[in-house]
Order: sequence, then structure tokens, then C-alpha cells
Amino acid sequence: MDARTLTDPIPLAQALMRRPSVTPTEAGVMDLAQQTLETLGFRVQRHKFGLVDNLYARLGAAAPNFCFAGHLDVVPPGEGWASDPFAAEIRDGLLYGRGATDMKTAIAAMIAATENFLRNGAPKGSISFLLTCDEEGPAVDGTKRVLEALAEAGEKIDHCIVGEPTSETRVGDIIKNGRRGSLNVVLTIEGKQGHVAYPHRAHNPVTPLIETLAALKARRLDDGAPGFDASNLEVTTVDVGNVAHNVIAQRATAKLNIRFNTNHTAETLLAWIDETAKAAVAKAPGTRYSRTISSQSLAFYTDPGPFTDLIQEAVKESFGITPELATTGGTSDARFFRLYCPVAELGLRNETAHMVDEHCAVEDVRTLARCYEAVLKRYFA
Repeated sequence: MDARTLTDPIPLAQALMRRPSVTPTEAGVMDLAQQTLETLGFRVQRHKFGLVDNLYARLGAAAPNFCFAGHLDVVPPGEGWASDPFAAEIRDGLLYGRGATDMKTAIAAMIAATENFLRNGAPKGSISFLLTCDEEGPAVDGTKRVLEALAEAGEKIDHCIVGEPTSETRVGDIIKNGRRGSLNVVLTIEGKQGHVAYPHRAHNPVTPLIETLAALKARRLDDGAPGFDASNLEVTTVDVGNVAHNVIAQRATAKLNIRFNTNHTAETLLAWIDETAKAAVAKAPGTRYSRTISSQSLAFYTDPGPFTDLIQEAVKESFGITPELATTGGTSDARFFRLYCPVAELGLRNETAHMVDEHCAVEDVRTLARCYEAVLKRYFA
């Protein structure tokens, strides 16, 4: 990729989108990012963990180190597209294809912004990129592992912007300065199967499971935290697998999801769940309890202050609106940065993310690049 084309992020965005990097497959997209960043003078390291390709690139050696971060993997395209999901076609001012909003365009905008910024000289510090092909997957061998490896090597990141599609009604209206944690748990209670007419010969696991779920739902976890709504627990399934009316089942399971704020950790929530379930089982002789975690992610929060003010001013300059700071939505790789530096998320509208015919406005990508450049100018001023 010729560096002269990087003033406009669209050619690079299209080139990235034409690599079918369905998680965790790299499909050449990381190679393209590496070549482009090396053209701009970045020193590039590749970190491969398991099946996942990751990249860390840095320009400069001095502090502070400002990092652009994001993912180049995408979800499967699905069926019913009006055009090839990896063709990156532009129609009526809209760019169509997988990754158009989530989030290859944002990475292209970040690189274009950096190229434009460097026309006026090197930064008084360093600019870095951390890119992964594992965000849409388990998120085990991606950003988390790279940050651990960088920390072990003594690499320090001072601030970070993740290019997730945070915007709602129009681009720039939402900056995520935090995200709720998420905890998925499967509860299992084992009993003894028997005839309903002779309940004393069986041990019904359904009763302690229902008591456990009722007790969990009855507790109000909190009244919110700075920047966050109240935490929330939802029971998503209750399964016994019993097709007979006259049989007490041997096993009963339930699935829970908790979206939690910074008042909690996964460990404290799991301890509460275990204590509640064991208390119910203790009243039901012959039953026993077990629990598994299907997934978990941490809550994170960046306090409003100079860093978020800087991003808000850059958005106001570029998009003509004052963005709201929010912590709504799902999880992202920003949660891994929270242990190392202040982090915020800013990107395109999320309306068509993961959908068939995913698309974004071409001019929004260009304006986002100008916004990222405005962030760099303010940061290194």
C-alpha cells in the first residue's frame, strides 16, 4: 500500500475488508496492516498465540505512548447479501461488506489519521497500534495475551482508544468510557430419579434449583455505580429434560447471565451464587450442586477527566456535536486495557454491525479519520 493513498482511509478500508478474516483466520489482513504500518516507519512485532495472529507496532521510543487498538477479525457473513460480503463495494455513498462498521474501517481511519498527523513531524512521544484477530472469538489469545507479553517486556502504554462502533444516531454521539462486566454461569443440581407417587424414594433436584433461582432473583445487586446503571441478573434457561409427568427427574440445570458494574467482580458474584445454591441443597438431602462458567468478562471504567475531555473536544471539532460518555452495550477488548492504562472507545455507528449487508457511510469514515487525527494533535500538543 503506497503511503500517499493513506490520506483517504477508504482504499485501505476496502483492502482490509477484502481479506475474509473470519475469526480467528488472518487471511492476509494482518500482513496488509503490517506492510502499511511499516511504510509509515512503525516497528512491527507479530504475536501469535494458538491460532490467533496479533500485531503490535510502535513509532517512537519516548513517552507518552498513545495506542490505537482494535480487531481485524469479523463474524461469519451469513446469507442473503445484496453483494459479495468481502467485495467492499461502494453504492450510493455507502461502503458494504463485513467489517464495514465492526471495525476494519475504524482501523483504516486510525492509520490514515496517523499518516496525516505525521506530515507535520514526529510526535513528542510514541504512537502505537495493537491489532488482533481474536475479538469476535473467545478473546483468549488476542489482546489480553499481547498486553501481558508487552508488560513482561517492559512496554508501557499510557492511553488507548479502541475503535469499536460506539455511535448510535450519528457518528460521534457516544464515547464509551466503560463497559459492564458479563458473567455466564450454568448451575446443575443432581438428585435421584423416581416415581412421583413415591417421592420419599427419590431426591427431586428441581426444588432446590427453583429455590436457588428465586433467591438469586430476589436480591437487588446494587443501585448503580459511577457511570453505570444497576447490575442485573437474568435466568436464561431452566432445563430438566423430563418428558414424563409421573417421573421425578435426576438432574436439573439453569443458565444465568449477570451484567455487572464496578461494584462487583466475577469472583464475588460466583461466591454469592455458590453460597445461595449450597444453602438450598442443604435443605434437600440427597441432592448435590455443581457450577460451570461458560464465559466471563470484567467491567471497566475510565473516570471522566482530561483524557475523555480531549476525545470529546476532538469529536466536537470533527463532527460538530458534543458526545455523551456511556457504559452501555456489550463487552469489548477495552476491558483488557483497563489494567494497564486509561481507555475509551470511539467508532462508527453500530446499527448494522454483524448484520447481513453491513455498511457505513463513506464520508463518516473520512470524518472519523479527521477526528482521530484531532485526538493525536491534542494529545501531543
